[in-house]
Amino acid sequence: MPYALIRDEAATALTHAMERAKQEQGWDIVSMPSASLELPKREEWGDMSSTVAMALARGVRRPPLEVASALAAALEHESSELFERVEVAPPGFLNLTIRRQHWIEVLKHIETAGHAYGEGQLGQGQRVLLEFVSANPTGPLHVGHGRGAALGQALARLLAAVGYRVEREYYINDAGRQLKLLGQSVLARYREQYGLATTFPEDGYHGEYIRDLAEQLAKEVGTALLELSPEEAEHRCVEFAYQRLLEQIKEDLRAFGVEFDHWFSERQLLESGQLQRTLEELRQKGLLFEKDGAWWFASSRFSDDKDRVVAKQDGEYTYLASDIAYHRQKLERGFDLLINIWGADHHGYIPRLHAAIQAFGYPKERLRIVLVQMVTLLRAGKKLEMSKRAGEFVTLRDVVNEVGPDAAKFFFLMRRSDTHLDFDLDLAKRQSAENPVYYVQYAHARLASLFRVAAARGVPVPTVDRVVPALLVGTDELRIIKQLATYPVLVEQSAAALEPHRITFYLQNLAGLLHTYYYRHRVLPSVREEFDPDRDRSRALAASHSDESEEEREAVTPETTAARLALLRQVQTVIRNGLTVLGVSAPEQM
Repeated sequence: MPYALIRDEAATALTHAMERAKQEQGWDIVSMPSASLELPKREEWGDMSSTVAMALARGVRRPPLEVASALAAALEHESSELFERVEVAPPGFLNLTIRRQHWIEVLKHIETAGHAYGEGQLGQGQRVLLEFVSANPTGPLHVGHGRGAALGQALARLLAAVGYRVEREYYINDAGRQLKLLGQSVLARYREQYGLATTFPEDGYHGEYIRDLAEQLAKEVGTALLELSPEEAEHRCVEFAYQRLLEQIKEDLRAFGVEFDHWFSERQLLESGQLQRTLEELRQKGLLFEKDGAWWFASSRFSDDKDRVVAKQDGEYTYLASDIAYHRQKLERGFDLLINIWGADHHGYIPRLHAAIQAFGYPKERLRIVLVQMVTLLRAGKKLEMSKRAGEFVTLRDVVNEVGPDAAKFFFLMRRSDTHLDFDLDLAKRQSAENPVYYVQYAHARLASLFRVAAARGVPVPTVDRVVPALLVGTDELRIIKQLATYPVLVEQSAAALEPHRITFYLQNLAGLLHTYYYRHRVLPSVREEFDPDRDRSRALAASHSDESEEEREAVTPETTAARLALLRQVQTVIRNGLTVLGVSAPEQM
C-alpha cells in the first residue's frame, strides 16, 4: 500500500470521526474543517498529527482538548484496522500511530515500483518550457551560472517525475549591446597583437579569455582585419568570439551533465519579424504609445507599477521588447506553463513580463520565475573574490574539474535557490561524513557492496513477501520505513514548490538513518571486514548517531539476514531514485 493511500485513508477516517462525534456530542456546526494531517516533529508523537480539533473547537465553542478526546473516541470506532494508537496532546493535537503491518505494505510497494517509486501524476501531461542558464555568450560560464544549471536540470527531472512533459531551453542573447562590447574588446586586443594604438571600450570585457580569443583570431586571419573598415572588423570579431564562446558554453554544460532541447536565438526573433509583429499587435490593442520620442508599453494596466520603454528615441529596441516577443512566442508554441530561472538581480523584472503575457490574454500564473542568489566560493575558509567584467572569476569548468560534476551539482542544490550559497571547495572534495554528497553516495555504494558480498556467499536478497514480517517492524526498521514512505509525497511537494533542495535534505537524513542502522545491526554474520574494509570510515559515518559499540550488536539468524537485506534493498532504491532526480550518480563503489 502506498503511503499516500495510508494518508488518504487516515484523512477519510478523521472526516468520518468528525461526523460521528458531531452526532454523539450534539455539536451545532454546519461546515466541518478539512481533515488536515502532517508529519509530527517528534517520533514519540506518532506517525501523523492533526490540529483539526483546535479548528473544530472554535466552531462548536468547546475546549480543544475536549473536542480532541471526542474525535479520538470516534476514530477508534471508525478505523480500528488502520490505527494502532490514537492519542490526545495539549492544547488539542491528535497524534495517530499506524498499525505496523501497513508499513510492510509500503515496502512491498517500493519493491514493485522500483525506479518509478516517487513518480506521480501531478502534472497530468501538461507541457512545460523550462528556460535556464541563458547566459550571454560574452564569456565563460561562472559559478553563478552553474547554480542555475544544476537547478534547471533538477527541476526538469523533478517535474518529469510527477507527470509534466518538460522541454529545456537556452535563450541565446546574440543581439544587442553586450555582444557589440565583446566584439570591440576582442578587436582592441587583436590590434594590440600588431603593436597598434587602440582605445579599449569603457565597459568592455577584460580577462585572459579576451586575449586568448584575440590571439586565436590573429592566427586564423593574420592582418586581414586591419584592412577592413572599423565597423566590418568589429562585426568579424563579434562573430568569431560569439561562435567560440557559445561552443565553449555548450561544452561546459555537457561536461556538467546538463543538456537542452532547444537553443533559441534572439537574432532569430528579430530576423523573423516576430518582435515587430508583437509590438504592432500591442499598438493595435492600445497598449503601446509614443512619449518623448520613445515607444512605451502600458504595463501599468496589468501587473507592473509603471509603464516601460520598448523602443528608445534612436529606434533601438530594449531588452523588454525582445522578452515580450519571446515569451509570447513560447506560449504560441502550445506550452501550458513557462518557468524561467533568473539571477536574483532580475527580481524587479518579474511584474513586467507578467504584464506582457496578460496583455495577450494569458493569466500571469502561466509564467513562474525561480530566482537564484549568488554563490560565494570558499577555499581554506576564505572567500574567493570575483568580477566577471574585470575578468576575475572562477569558471564553472574550473569548479567541475576540481570537485567533479556530482559534488558540484549536489552542493549547488543544497539550499533554497533564493538564498545565498557558500560553496566550500575543500569540503566538496573531502571523503568524510562532513561532505554531504559523499555521505549520500557512500550510503548507496555501501549497500551495493553489501549485496555483492551476499551474492558471493550465496545469500539471495529475498522479496519483501518472503521474509518474516515481525523482523521488519522493530523500532530501527520502522524509523527507516517511515522515511522511505514519505519520499513520493516529498517529490510531489518539491515539484509543486519548484524546490529540489528538499530532496538533498531528505537524502542526507535517509543516509544518516542507513549508516546508523548499518552500524547498530549486523546484516551478514561475521563478514563485516569483507565488504567494509575501512572500519574507521564506517565508524566515522555513524559516530554522531550511535554510541553502541560494534561488539554489542546482536548475532543474526538467516531469517534476520533475509529481512534486513530486503529492507536495505528498498533503501538503496530510494537513494538511487533521489540522486537520479538531482542528476547525481548513484555509484556502485567508492
